Amino acid sequence: MKNNLAEFPKVSIIIPCFNEEKTIGGLLKAIQKQDYPLSSIEIVIADALSTDETKKKITEFIKSNPSVIVKVVDNAKRTIPSGVNCAAKAAKGEILIRLDAHSEPNQGYVKTSVDLLRKNVAENVGGIWEIQPGENTCIANAIAKAAAHPLGVGDAKYRISAKAQYVDSVPFGAFYKNTFEKIGRFDETLLANEDYEFNARLISGGGRVWLDPRIRSKYYARKDLKELAKQYWRYGYWKVRMLQRYPTTIRWRQAVPPLFVASILFLGVFSFFNPFTRIILGVELGTYLLTVILIGLQTAIKHNNLCFVLMPFAIITMHFSWGGGFIHSLFTSARRE
Repeated sequence: MKNNLAEFPKVSIIIPCFNEEKTIGGLLKAIQKQDYPLSSIEIVIADALSTDETKKKITEFIKSNPSVIVKVVDNAKRTIPSGVNCAAKAAKGEILIRLDAHSEPNQGYVKTSVDLLRKNVAENVGGIWEIQPGENTCIANAIAKAAAHPLGVGDAKYRISAKAQYVDSVPFGAFYKNTFEKIGRFDETLLANEDYEFNARLISGGGRVWLDPRIRSKYYARKDLKELAKQYWRYGYWKVRMLQRYPTTIRWRQAVPPLFVASILFLGVFSFFNPFTRIILGVELGTYLLTVILIGLQTAIKHNNLCFVLMPFAIITMHFSWGGGFIHSLFTSARRE
């Protein structure tokens, strides 16, 4: 790239990482292909003491690509927010761009993010997730499709929108390092929803968050229902902790799953004593199941892919895990108080 390097601020791409031997190579190669001078990019990986061949893959990449600046620091606390903070602390760049080790940014990711920040469009900018299956199996394909469907994720703009706009939160995000320090880094007491909480603090302090569809990254969804259930239970559980601090940030898509699960539990208990309650429960469950089954069939026909008939299993897992984790967190919080 024959440009004056003084025009390009130093960028640090910060990456929390744990046991990502299958995807870390693809991420590093995608960063190497960025439409931005490599001499103005450093990659800082905070490794949570990986037990697979993640570090070996990183070492091999460094040896094969000496022009790419890569640092690896230990994340002793082994959580995502502590990993982000460790990487940010070691970063030398004026601008921080957060990515995950199971993502791959498009070629213009860094340049577009930097341009938007320099134009003062917002204090944090991010883009769209292109959800990819975690494995080449039918259930993994169904999970990826469900994770990008409005019935699965509601109105989460970074999963379904094609319009540039101000939003409540973006995945990953790009921001000036001094903004990151001023806001107060990521909250290490939250083991999920850390991005959302950070953006809530930023917005409450007068900052803005901008979603731009030109900024895109492939994001690899969970490969099976067990992993998906754990992920969404964790999301629901820690959402309560976040909402206790910022109750006004709750959105309808976050309220529906716990309300639905609570109604099923309530009706299920009272159906033992009241025949009419059994009818209501049957109608609610029947309508829900019919809806998700039709969505799966419609998607399978539209995309000519029979794997998508399994989408109902993914959607049901997402809803009940998220709602169950949320309710469990509410009760455990109440007991502590």
